[in-house]
Amino acid sequence: MRRILHRTILMVLFALVAVSLDTAAQTLSLNTISTIAKSDPLIITGAVGTQNTYRYSSAGNGYASPMSNSVYANLNISVYGISMPFALYFTNDGIDWNYPHIAFHLTPAYKNWRGHFGQSSMSFSPYVMNTSFNGIGLEYNSERIRAGAFYGTLRSAINDDPTDPFARQPQYKRVGWGFKAGYGSGRNYIDLYVLRAYDLPKSLDEQWRRYISPQENVAIGVKGALAPTKWLSFTGNIATSLFSTDTQAPKLDTLATPAAKRFSNAIMDIRYSSMARFAGDVNVNLSFPGISGSVTYRLVQPDYTSLGTYYMANNYHSLGLSLTTTLFRKISLAGNFSGQSDNLTNRQMFTTRGFIYSAMASTRLGEHFNISAGYNGYTQVQGDGTAQVNDTTRVHRRTYSFTCTPSYMTDNEILGHSASLSFNYTGNKDLNKFAIGESDVKTMAIGANYTLSVKPWNTDFSLTFSNQTSRGYKTKYTSRIGTLSTGHTFFEDNPLVVSGSISLVYNEVERQSKSLNIGGDISASYTLKQYHVFSASASFYKYGDVNPTKLRSTLDRTDITVSLNYAYTFSLFAIKNKEERGIFKKKWMKRLSEISEGFSE
Repeated sequence: MRRILHRTILMVLFALVAVSLDTAAQTLSLNTISTIAKSDPLIITGAVGTQNTYRYSSAGNGYASPMSNSVYANLNISVYGISMPFALYFTNDGIDWNYPHIAFHLTPAYKNWRGHFGQSSMSFSPYVMNTSFNGIGLEYNSERIRAGAFYGTLRSAINDDPTDPFARQPQYKRVGWGFKAGYGSGRNYIDLYVLRAYDLPKSLDEQWRRYISPQENVAIGVKGALAPTKWLSFTGNIATSLFSTDTQAPKLDTLATPAAKRFSNAIMDIRYSSMARFAGDVNVNLSFPGISGSVTYRLVQPDYTSLGTYYMANNYHSLGLSLTTTLFRKISLAGNFSGQSDNLTNRQMFTTRGFIYSAMASTRLGEHFNISAGYNGYTQVQGDGTAQVNDTTRVHRRTYSFTCTPSYMTDNEILGHSASLSFNYTGNKDLNKFAIGESDVKTMAIGANYTLSVKPWNTDFSLTFSNQTSRGYKTKYTSRIGTLSTGHTFFEDNPLVVSGSISLVYNEVERQSKSLNIGGDISASYTLKQYHVFSASASFYKYGDVNPTKLRSTLDRTDITVSLNYAYTFSLFAIKNKEERGIFKKKWMKRLSEISEGFSE
């Protein structure tokens, strides 16, 4: 009977292997060609487990299911470093077969050359391209010379049924090619980046095409640095983009200049929907012994778009200053200031200006005591654009915060002590002279934490407390939280870990409501022979309103959660490389014996 059971299990496992080889997606990740030869020829590993959670709430089950059960099985086949995953997941609602999408990735390298095959990425200017591609690419990087090129898919099509009320947001398949070249290194270099990207109209259903236009783009960027002295350096990163919002728009053949016609015939058609935009930043960096600083200017024109980037803010320019220094070799200081303004073409109704400023300081006193403090602020001002700002509705606001965090830590062979305090004050102020403070808020938060580690007992104790008070327009909100927790490990190598906590939460809205929440949780985890992990957790909380007259307290609501979990990880089969086969053979024979004993039991 045991033999039949053994054979049945092995047949099922090898059937899963066959399915995963035929239909599961492949994920390749190899750093160098030599890695293939050093990798193991065949490794089959996996895991099975179950997660079960029970929830009860006297408030009802509107926010969570009362019973949640799941069983999962994962199998991974690795052939010379090529990973092929397979997963089976069962929940209360049914069975979910998980076949990952094809994600092929191979990056072989030889000396200064590196190839890219499948889902990969290459370093480009952030104004030109910061997304990955699925295709092919080649890079060359020496000490001073750099070059690279790629071709591939920048994003896949989303082409759900247009009649489906739950259809996802459609998008065209986008493909692109690009190249880069650079010379120099360290503090003196220059790099050129070019990207050509376009959507494929036929990748989307005809009904979707009525509402969504395909796009195309050419982006060119230059990045460089120059350091004339040891204490002075300049860096710059600029880009220009020719972008068409609709490739179905008419071409500008009759209006285009000869130069534009040559460009249109060679790379990209210039249409009525085309626009050329600019983006870039320049930096001046100063570095002296004990002090350093920089000045940064950035400009992004309205509607600047590159199809190789994620969403990028545009229509603004900014100027920033930063400074860092160290005093007496103990005190670190840092300061930053930047101003930003939008509406570069004065076509918006209003112009918004923002100013960000911050200062930080930290020091270490002795071997055990540290303290840090900081201030952050932001001021927003609204000005005229195509329309004149009305003084009664003008946006003029300031947000600021101050933090201070002292901490103390000491440790010996028996006890470890850690204590810290935190103080935070935040304000949001409407500076409009006609405002009556309806949106003004001031918040003060104070926290304390103490942790005691008893090393001979393998036990930790922790006590935390926080108090937060927020004052707004004719309102006051208070929250106090106290928590006591502990954790203990048992036996040699700590296979059993038990932890628990109790907490009390009090919330009050002045003259409106008071509430109290008290309860605790406990959890345990046990690891058996490094393969089996059993875990359990439970929590119990009572909460409810506290009568403002303090005559009665009605903690009449209860939340209970219980969770039981199990996981088993295994190595089903392996063919090691020659150096490890001898060692692995003994371990595998021992593992087979353990599995056989487990079935016999």
